[in-house]
Amino acid sequence: MIVLQTIAVAFAMFSAIPVPQFEWNEKNMRYAMCAFPLIGVVIGAAWCVCGTLPLPGLAKAAGFALIPVWITGGIHLDGFCDTCDALSSHQSRERKLEILKDSHTGAFAIICCGLYLLVFFAAWCEAAPAGGAALALALGPAFSRSLSGLFAVTLPNARGTGLLATFTGPMDAVKARGVLAAWAVLTGGAMVAADVRTGLAALAGAGLACVYYVVTARRQFGGVTGDLAGFFLQLCELGMVLCAAVGQRLEVLL
Repeated sequence: MIVLQTIAVAFAMFSAIPVPQFEWNEKNMRYAMCAFPLIGVVIGAAWCVCGTLPLPGLAKAAGFALIPVWITGGIHLDGFCDTCDALSSHQSRERKLEILKDSHTGAFAIICCGLYLLVFFAAWCEAAPAGGAALALALGPAFSRSLSGLFAVTLPNARGTGLLATFTGPMDAVKARGVLAAWAVLTGGAMVAADVRTGLAALAGAGLACVYYVVTARRQFGGVTGDLAGFFLQLCELGMVLCAAVGQRLEVLL
């Protein structure tokens, strides 16, 4: 029962998918982050369905770009926008953290959100999600959530409070890291097994996102927050699809 409740808490918090209502407590919230990648599995499944629909290429690309926003309710894109506002302010670390908490949307957030969706759509237009390559890309959202959760329980919390601390505070960090690392290894390995070239290219994109995220989080904010976790998730998924598209394009040219 606790396991099912833990999964339901993860879906209630990090997705727009309806789940049974019950009281959240320390027990069922303790390892909700470990169930986070399951939402990525749902997104990947929806991508697979979208890929089989008899739609024009541009319509499919739009579907691939919008499905994560639809399933998550935009919670991670919201974090991406808040982080872009904070980074674009060029203020002190304390001021950047204040901007993250501000519910208002700034101009830089809107600009960066529009550019992000445009580039994500363009990457899907160039990618060729078919056969093993489609499966490799479909596993990407689960892989990115594994990494996001792993960073959340590994890197210092920039505030020590907030929504992220609510989920990571009560958990056994060592056990959580083990579960999330296992998720990352299994999904990352499955991506390569499904299609070596696409899988490796996608992992390279994720790796670049990881390096940028860790450096930025530490230097600019002194750690991670819930908004920064969403920021990373969006960058990681964009990096995977973009690098996969580049890898496939290079294969055609060579």
